[in-house]
Amino acid sequence: MILEYNSSMKKIILTLFISLFFVQHANAWTLFDNSDETALRRVIKSQVKYANNTNLKKLISTYDKDYVNGDGLTLDVYSKLVQDIWNTYKDIEYDIIVKNIAVKDDKAIVEVVEKSHADVITSHVIPGKLDSVSNSIYYFHKTDNGWKVVSDRVVDETTSLLYGDALDLDIKLIVPENIEPDTEYSAILEFTPPENTIAIASLASDRVEYPQKQTQEVFRALPEDNILERLFTSNTDNFNEYIVASIGLTKTAVDDLNIKLSLTGFGYLIKRVNVAGANKGGFELSDVKAE
Repeated sequence: MILEYNSSMKKIILTLFISLFFVQHANAWTLFDNSDETALRRVIKSQVKYANNTNLKKLISTYDKDYVNGDGLTLDVYSKLVQDIWNTYKDIEYDIIVKNIAVKDDKAIVEVVEKSHADVITSHVIPGKLDSVSNSIYYFHKTDNGWKVVSDRVVDETTSLLYGDALDLDIKLIVPENIEPDTEYSAILEFTPPENTIAIASLASDRVEYPQKQTQEVFRALPEDNILERLFTSNTDNFNEYIVASIGLTKTAVDDLNIKLSLTGFGYLIKRVNVAGANKGGFELSDVKAE
């Protein structure tokens, strides 16, 4: 049963690598016009409104037709991914906090914190929750029709989709945020399963691309120290990557001398690993000074 859930749910959640809004913690242009700042905040506010109303046409209207994001995905692909998400999760709630706005001439960057949440259940009525947090940069260009998003770059991103007993777990997934191509790195998964529960888990790496190509997963019993570690080698094909931790929780019951396993929880925790040289789109920030 766990493998059945894994094959379907993982395919769905991997479409979530396109966040609707983004954040970044580093540099910014220090000079801006207040009217430009107000206009940019208005665009961001409208995106939140359109997303919460699942108005794809209006949301896409805030993007430039030549938009290409940091993973090399075009506006057409982005639109399809957003629609896939909304078709799967009907009641996603989006929230956004603007951290910084900086403008120079007809270019701007906007730093925000974006969060999304949805309550979900399976066909077996197991309650679940979807949560995502991303930190990225929005790149804007000022046109005759106002400010339009021309690109974005995700700095870090974490998405979880947990069901049943997995909702109460303190799950840690440790991966590097940035890595050089063709470089070995480790992913470490750690959580303490509930008492009298059998826990299995897997760690896999997937490229950030569309359509998504999934790697084969191998589930293992969680070691006694509750830590699962796996080594990966970053790709050399200019793709960013995701590390996907999948977990399953089962309990045993004896009925007329027959041992039965029942699924009590399962889920996924996904973190982005940015590979040097894989980011595309945007524009040079040579004039940006650190705060």
